[in-house]
Amino acid sequence: MKNLIILLLIFMTVNSCKDIESGEFKSEEKFEAFKPPIAYEDARKTAEGIIAQMNLEEKISMIGGYNMFFTKGFEKFNIPSLYFSDATQGVHIRANLDDQLEKSVAFPCPLALSSTWNPGLAKEYAKSIGEECRAGEIAVLLGPGMNIYRISQNGRNFEYFGEDPYLAARMIENYVVGMQSTGTISTLKHFITNNTDYRRRTSNSVVDKRTLHEIYLPAFEAGINAGAMAVMTSYNMVNGEYAGQSKEVITGLLRNDLGFKWLVMSDWWSVWDAEKVIKSGLDLDMPGEPQDWMPENTRKEEFYLRNMAKPLIEEGKVTEQDIDRMVLNILTTEISMGLLERPVKDSSYFEKFDQHIGVALNTARESMVLLKNNGLLPIDPVKAAKILLTGRYVNEIPRGGGSAEVIGYDDVTMLAALKNVYGDNITYVEKPSDEQIKKASHVILSIGTFDSEGNDKSFDFPDSVNQAVERITSTNKNTIVVVSSGSGMNMTAWNDKAAGLIYSWYPGQVGFKALAEIIAGITNPSGKLPITIEKSFSDSPGYPYIPEGEELYVGWEPDMEIAHPVNDIVYDEGVMVGYRWYESKKIEPLYAFGHGLSYTNFEYTNLQISAKSIQTNQPLNLKIDIQNTGTVEGMEIVQVYVRDIESSVVRPLKELKDFKKIKLAAGEKQTVYFTLADRDFAFWDINSNTWKIEPGKFEILVGKASDNIQAKLEFEIIP
Repeated sequence: MKNLIILLLIFMTVNSCKDIESGEFKSEEKFEAFKPPIAYEDARKTAEGIIAQMNLEEKISMIGGYNMFFTKGFEKFNIPSLYFSDATQGVHIRANLDDQLEKSVAFPCPLALSSTWNPGLAKEYAKSIGEECRAGEIAVLLGPGMNIYRISQNGRNFEYFGEDPYLAARMIENYVVGMQSTGTISTLKHFITNNTDYRRRTSNSVVDKRTLHEIYLPAFEAGINAGAMAVMTSYNMVNGEYAGQSKEVITGLLRNDLGFKWLVMSDWWSVWDAEKVIKSGLDLDMPGEPQDWMPENTRKEEFYLRNMAKPLIEEGKVTEQDIDRMVLNILTTEISMGLLERPVKDSSYFEKFDQHIGVALNTARESMVLLKNNGLLPIDPVKAAKILLTGRYVNEIPRGGGSAEVIGYDDVTMLAALKNVYGDNITYVEKPSDEQIKKASHVILSIGTFDSEGNDKSFDFPDSVNQAVERITSTNKNTIVVVSSGSGMNMTAWNDKAAGLIYSWYPGQVGFKALAEIIAGITNPSGKLPITIEKSFSDSPGYPYIPEGEELYVGWEPDMEIAHPVNDIVYDEGVMVGYRWYESKKIEPLYAFGHGLSYTNFEYTNLQISAKSIQTNQPLNLKIDIQNTGTVEGMEIVQVYVRDIESSVVRPLKELKDFKKIKLAAGEKQTVYFTLADRDFAFWDINSNTWKIEPGKFEILVGKASDNIQAKLEFEIIP
């Protein structure tokens, strides 16, 4: 009998494997991380040999930057001086420096990239930017940025990848591989919890470890696991200490918890205690020296490592071995990427710029989100007549400011793009009269914002913009509003009156071509929100965060006022960020995370899972049929969420744990497969300081958006 049972178990196991292999359930393809051309161990050994030949002064000279954006080079050691350049969405050209690129492609902003929900496109996007870095002799790109979208008012949201840690992680890991495949080092930033730019140098993020590990660390972890070779710390304090000089942040979270072993640099002028910096685990103080334009209290000698390292050694507060560690990490990173063996510049990449423009256009096509459509869209170019175009970004390209700003070239304006499709059937009027608005068959109204590093902006549009939208939508019921912004904006007052609403984000230099195609139906929109757009800022998890008696400002001046009182920003919402917050609080947003319309319809049927119960450490396979039931080809983003029904800690009502973007012809049906593993069911346990899965009932929810679930099934995890 015992042998019979064993044979039966073997038979069941073999047949279970056959089911998976035969296509009943398919496991996901394994992600391949970047591997540097020279292995870490070999690079480290070479670096140790160089350091053994250096005197103390030479080593100290390497731990601070030079000339704002360069590292120190030594010809006698064959160490080049390397150029660091911004930013995530393309190459920021610094006009004040010599030998800069004459041009660089302006890609759609990273938040737009995230709204494509297309990790493969993220890889292609980053590879294109990496190639432009090589053309411009840039060794290190200061991106990707990946701070989580906690509040809609953050001036740098456009540089980041949205509110969900899982979505951000999948986009970031592909970005890293794409970038570093070109030989350009990518820099994960800003570590960590730099979720507002309101007086960021005197902002203290008070956040617990569970929240860090579940919300704010996963994108960094994914980038590190993908092979990222540099990390930049943030301006803000974390639990009372500046991130760039915090041993808990750098050695604890980054190096120990996440296993990062490469170069860690500060953000520019963000550390103030040289002794703490040297002991923290940081390697490189950027830019390493003050500038004349800076406020006097930020130019003190004791802030800069190159000035203070030797006196601190002489006083016994730090050791030469501390400096050796810093130089070792810097050199190991440079050597491993091959930067001591080959030139950074490769002019052959100039030939690929036209391809990069194509990548930028495809990103725009997949990123624009059709939020609302009462049936007016698309507007057939053959049948269209008397289209009126007006608004802010008709004759200029919307973009964000600060270090992330990329100007681009050969811009295609909204007017030019729409004229190319509609010809004389579209007319631009800067300030249309009521009569002109009434006579138009359709009105396309452009509104937007200019978001920038250094300050936050209001969630609300100016009154003049809201009044203009209400006037036009009330006068002509066939009005399509196009919003160009780097984050969600308050559209509550007039949302119901617009016939169509398209979020174009900051679309890059040719993005308005994609907009014209979408309006005309040449391209079927497929973008979905990587954020939640609330009805009022007071609904959001980060409200309020500005100290009483203060208000939002414009410009950079307050940013450098380090004598300003520290503002404690308490992350008391914990892990309830974005859709997690709105669902847990039963607050209805204006538009939910994952929302986005198409010109076709998709039907979800036949959700199946590989087992009704699994053990911990056992994967769960699932599949679902998706059919395009409309008359045109389209792309759908299938979203998989997990809910822990029985938990000893408070958990979100659902959490995104997988997604796939698929293309279906009209009438086509496709089976989509997913595999969920341990981490997808776990929470961060503060007692054991690790990920924990509690046995019990869970629910799989598959849908079109966080608020549009199409199918669900329960299963159980058993001990």
